[in-house]
Amino acid sequence: MDHLDELESKSIYIIREAYKQFKDIAMLWSIGKDSTTLLWLCRKAFYGKLPFPVLHIDTSYKFPEMYEFRDKYAKEWGLKLLVAQNKEKLAEGMGPKTHDCFECCTELKTNALKQAIDAHKLKALLLGIRRDEHGIRAKERYFSPRNQDFQWNYKDQPPELWDQFKNKQAGDQHVRVHPILHWREIDIWRYIKRENIPITGLYFAKNGKRYRSIGCVPCCKPVDSNASNIDEMIEELLTTKTSERSGRSQDKEKAYMMQKLRALGYM
Repeated sequence: MDHLDELESKSIYIIREAYKQFKDIAMLWSIGKDSTTLLWLCRKAFYGKLPFPVLHIDTSYKFPEMYEFRDKYAKEWGLKLLVAQNKEKLAEGMGPKTHDCFECCTELKTNALKQAIDAHKLKALLLGIRRDEHGIRAKERYFSPRNQDFQWNYKDQPPELWDQFKNKQAGDQHVRVHPILHWREIDIWRYIKRENIPITGLYFAKNGKRYRSIGCVPCCKPVDSNASNIDEMIEELLTTKTSERSGRSQDKEKAYMMQKLRALGYM
């Protein structure tokens, strides 16, 4: 097997193992490149038909292109799509223009996710995060337990040696499963190219700018780039010194913000 085959094989093994252990499971789909790649892998793992729902946390501030992409492929791929919002906070006017990123993400993402987990009685959740994306995510495990409040103790993570995973739920624990934890950004793009995975056009350069990481419109800034196709993007990644999340406000506004957000249950 080549490198991409090895990455794919391990991810599919983890996806199937997660479904074997947790029937009350869903996959979190942010519509970005990583979660869309994970969705592709999940479809491969079950021969094109997902046996579990796909969950989208909608802050109502996403790019219009993301909503269009979500609806198009949810229908085309026959997904059971669950859309969750913190409607109470949205009705109160919560948003990135009126609140800082920490408070906004906590309410519109973290708490919306907690509400969805509780409403749909989910015991586990598949997420498309990677260790190389952010320092705090490097502390993650493939099977990562949360307490009954969905909080993550990053100082107390189970060892995962020789692909032996702690995949059993204990008591009221909720488990986050990260099948692409071992992938790199460049692996994602090489796999997208190989598999011809559809992806939103926000990642491709227009007028010398493109997005490397996408989320809510007010919290995302494009980076300087002329990469208008995947080959150019891969070539750019081989030489760039700009971090992947350099355009995301969550990574800039306060010290250790991502660590604090993830400890509270953020994706």
